[in-house]
Amino acid sequence: MALTLYVDTARWRAHHKHVQEQFPGLVPVCKGNGYGFGHERLAEEATRLGADLLAVGTTYEAARIKDWFGGDLLVLTPYRRGEEPVPLPDRVVRSVSSIDGVYGLVGARVVIEVMSSMKRHGVSEQDLPQLHQAIENVRLEGFAIHLPLDRTDGSDAVEEVIGWMDRLRAARLPLHTMFVSHLKADELARLQQQFPQTRFRARIGTRLWLGDHEATEYRGTVLDVTRVARGDRFGYRQQKAASDGYLVVVAGGTSHGVGLEAPKALHGVMPRAKGVARAGLATVNRNLSPFVWGGKQRWFAEPPHMQVSILFVPSDAPEPKVGDELVAHLRHTTTQFDRLVDY
Repeated sequence: MALTLYVDTARWRAHHKHVQEQFPGLVPVCKGNGYGFGHERLAEEATRLGADLLAVGTTYEAARIKDWFGGDLLVLTPYRRGEEPVPLPDRVVRSVSSIDGVYGLVGARVVIEVMSSMKRHGVSEQDLPQLHQAIENVRLEGFAIHLPLDRTDGSDAVEEVIGWMDRLRAARLPLHTMFVSHLKADELARLQQQFPQTRFRARIGTRLWLGDHEATEYRGTVLDVTRVARGDRFGYRQQKAASDGYLVVVAGGTSHGVGLEAPKALHGVMPRAKGVARAGLATVNRNLSPFVWGGKQRWFAEPPHMQVSILFVPSDAPEPKVGDELVAHLRHTTTQFDRLVDY
């Protein structure tokens, strides 16, 4: 009786191959919770793809994944002096985003991140003259640029990369490899055509692992069903049932990520209106669950518990039975399944 992630393995892997064909030199990304699949599984899939390099989020992730992936590992979080030392093999490449960071990694393999329009981290144009001396004592694997997902100002992602290529070339810095993020396949091809002496390598996570929404599905198992009448009290807070129906206990609670939601950037009138409506309903304890039964998402009867959720299903809907599975619309990057089933 579990929250299960079902994977249509053939379809999922066919999507991986399609992405790999679109992005020659692809660098798969495995960070956080492994995009909902776990580090070990994604390391296995990256190996299956023949990847020579796997990008991870932190040194702590690299320390775990090194036992599951035999190729090189690229740590995406930039090195900072004073960080806790984590023993790692020489096949781990560190990202750096400052001159000081380069000097702090003498003898190490490094990728130097440049400051993109995201303004998150990276070396600036003013730092470039100092890089010549700094890179003499490291093994430079290339440069990297992490681009924004949306461009509300109408700017062009390719032009942003070209701008940095021109700056690096003017500074006479080695341009054998440029790692990029959040480019389309045709944009990557344009860059490769314009700079044939540079190898462009796309670091891809979400599009690779989660790009085919039909290849995966979460389902929670029904553990108990209790019929209630209007006015019956239930749950931790002893609220009253608003109408006749069923209290359905389903696998999947806060420890799985159920009921936890990352903030979203809303664009347009309709999404904002829906957000306001959801907030208003929440003030009267009406919260829509991710679980679907009878073709509809069902309301939480009360806030989810640690390992289960209690849903309210009205009496005019089909009665769920113990052992039934409810499809759950969950965000992969914040969900922890009990089991994964390939089919």
